[in-house]
Amino acid sequence: MNILSLCTGNSARSILLEGLLNKAGFTAFSAGSNPVGRVNPVAIETLAQHGITLDNPRSKSWDEFAGPDAPDLDLVITVCASAAGETCPIWPGGPTQAHWGVEDPAGAEDEPAAFAEAYRLLKLRVDAFTALKDKSDRAALMQIGTLT
Repeated sequence: MNILSLCTGNSARSILLEGLLNKAGFTAFSAGSNPVGRVNPVAIETLAQHGITLDNPRSKSWDEFAGPDAPDLDLVITVCASAAGETCPIWPGGPTQAHWGVEDPAGAEDEPAAFAEAYRLLKLRVDAFTALKDKSDRAALMQIGTLT
């Protein structure tokens, strides 16, 4: 199953989710609607603390996943925190879509603690997703996005 994790900057939350999903056995990618051009080093450190490494972590545009050479996507998960006033990217086309909003840990007063909390929430949701029988059940996917 090919999964794209989307947020605005593709430097923190979507990177965490990409790592978690890959570790869970899925083929995951991440991108942003307005990538900042660098991955937050605390995201990489947080993943490493849990034994997760990414081959080539980089902040990239979702345009890379819209072209003819892009992998076919089965699921697109947005992780921006729309309650915080962020604009979440919208993915056109046929893949199932879900929203698992998480507050942006980048720039938090205590970044390591904020990244640890983002990781905890995303790990909880990935575990619930892994247990789903029907991974295209949009209602169940959206419910997972509310787990705290």
